[in-house]
Amino acid sequence: MYNLGEFVVWGKRPMKEIGVQKTAFDSLALKENIALSMADILTFNSSVFVKSYGRATLSTVAFRGTSPSHTQVTWNGMRINNPMLGMTDFSTIPSYFIDQASLLHGTSSVNETGGGLGGLVRLGTSPDAGRGVKLQYVQGIGSFNTFDEFGRFTYGNDHWQTSTRIVYSSSPNDYKYVNHDKKVNIYDDDRNIIGRYHPTERNRSGAYKDFHLLQEVYYNTLKGDRFGLNAWLINSNRELPMLTTDYGDERDFENRQREHTLRSVVSWDHSRETWKTSLRGGYIHTWMAYDYRREVTADNWVTMTRSRSKVNTFYGQAEGEFSPKSNIYLTANLSAHQHFVRSEDKNVVLQDGDRAIIGYDMGRIELSGSLSAKWQPVKPIGLSLVMREEMFGDRWAPLIPAFFIDGLISRRGNLMVKASVSKNHKFPTLNDLYFMPGGNPDLKSESGWIYDVGASFNVKGSTPVPFALGGDVTWFDSYIDDWIIWLPTTKGFFSPRNVKQVHAYGIESKLNLAFQPVKEWIVDLNGSYSWTPSINCGEKMSPADLSVGKQLPYVPKHSASLTGRLTWRSWSFLYKWAYYSERFTMSSNDYTISGYLPKYYMSNVSLERSLTFRPVDLQIKLAVNNLFNEDYLSVLSRPMPGINFEIFVGITPKFGKKKSKPASDDY
Repeated sequence: MYNLGEFVVWGKRPMKEIGVQKTAFDSLALKENIALSMADILTFNSSVFVKSYGRATLSTVAFRGTSPSHTQVTWNGMRINNPMLGMTDFSTIPSYFIDQASLLHGTSSVNETGGGLGGLVRLGTSPDAGRGVKLQYVQGIGSFNTFDEFGRFTYGNDHWQTSTRIVYSSSPNDYKYVNHDKKVNIYDDDRNIIGRYHPTERNRSGAYKDFHLLQEVYYNTLKGDRFGLNAWLINSNRELPMLTTDYGDERDFENRQREHTLRSVVSWDHSRETWKTSLRGGYIHTWMAYDYRREVTADNWVTMTRSRSKVNTFYGQAEGEFSPKSNIYLTANLSAHQHFVRSEDKNVVLQDGDRAIIGYDMGRIELSGSLSAKWQPVKPIGLSLVMREEMFGDRWAPLIPAFFIDGLISRRGNLMVKASVSKNHKFPTLNDLYFMPGGNPDLKSESGWIYDVGASFNVKGSTPVPFALGGDVTWFDSYIDDWIIWLPTTKGFFSPRNVKQVHAYGIESKLNLAFQPVKEWIVDLNGSYSWTPSINCGEKMSPADLSVGKQLPYVPKHSASLTGRLTWRSWSFLYKWAYYSERFTMSSNDYTISGYLPKYYMSNVSLERSLTFRPVDLQIKLAVNNLFNEDYLSVLSRPMPGINFEIFVGITPKFGKKKSKPASDDY
């Protein structure tokens, strides 16, 4: 899989990426096992903060001390952020459905779209490069009666490439945990309390069933044109686990979320030697239901909440790239997302039996256009200027400028420095504006200046052993005005306001090392670390407001990850480690029992063996998650599982494999 012998590579960095701060994920990380979601991939392969409400529940991603709604997410060029909430649930994105994944940090996101005050997660699929028919089936069995199944069928020839992928996952999800929010008394014979302990409980009401289907069709004319169709269907039925502070019986209530989503994109790419054009169109339909019911008396169930939402999004994009000279690169891009959203909550009022329906039915057009020019006045130096304009509904954002510069300081070690600056804007979400009750149609858009400066290097050698070493470090600084936060009102509900000015700054770093200590043995190490203070610099809302000058809630100052892979012939051993420092749950940063969450470390390991037979190839993997049985929380009152196990068996039949001809027949 690796070739670390002595070699010389001549290349030129892509002009599209002048000054860009980017983290790319390789196929080994994305295809590690079918049970992983993109939330898992980002946790162990980057230093962004992944906030998880528990196994198979909401998982969001935040860059550089910002909130999840400040992270833009695209799939094959189409933004997939929920227009109601502005964020994306990464627990519902199987890593096995993603062929290309990368992070664009801070200013770099302006190259793709606006609104990414923290950054952008870019996801995509690509045609299988093989010819003929291929089949793959993987069965996974894990702790808590968890079953994961993956199947893929592909066919390809000179012109056509088709692929069908299916993932089905299910589990009662009833793992054990120590409940630190409860204490059980120990009594002596005289009923005197002589001690207390935290009980061990099971995750209650946390079962899930997730089904994903991805269909892809590509046609290549072999004359510079390629057509594509991608359709992704999601059918999810999940219970929402009980809180650690809930003393009720899980049999007395139902707390369930269901989702049906279709994402589809059609594309045309037209390439020539000096220019390229592309057109894309897409459609997203999401139906989501949330039901909360309680059994008030025997066989008498009362619906407390019945929430339904429908989102229909139509997407179109046109893009052109032109390189009149080898040192000049011009691009133009125009995209549109038309959202139609209907959200309603039906609550049963127990006193008189009447049903109240509240919600909103709104549409919003979102336009984004950009022009960019990239220039290399001399070969070691690159300059890039991006000008972007956006409109949401009838509101236009001020012009979004971004400037990038990079330079090759030394060819020995490929030492390069990068810097960038941009002014970005983030419009309020539809829930921010129209949610009933509490929506605030007078909200301003969030905006901020973002600065980056960093350096990267890349070294390859053959002494004392073949090796490849690379890494980068970046200082970032951002000032975000009119930060939106939901606050309680005197009427008993929450409402969003522009109340904060946030100063987020810090350091991001990555280091990669691969070497071959002895023949047939390969060691690959990848590490990342972030230091991200994110401080509320706004004015006090009241004399009792203690949030000014404090770290934002649920933003760790320190986060790190490390993966180490050891391969020998057909064997592979993987160790993964992730770390998050303490997170405050309150804006006042109090060290009370419920005011903060302690730091935690996470370790996973896996051992894999590939076997080759005449009719099939087999892959067998054993994975151990939370190796040291860490007792931790990512979100207050949402317990996480202790040590657990998974085993996977993959079967890849061989079709049309012909015996190699004797060497004498080839000449």
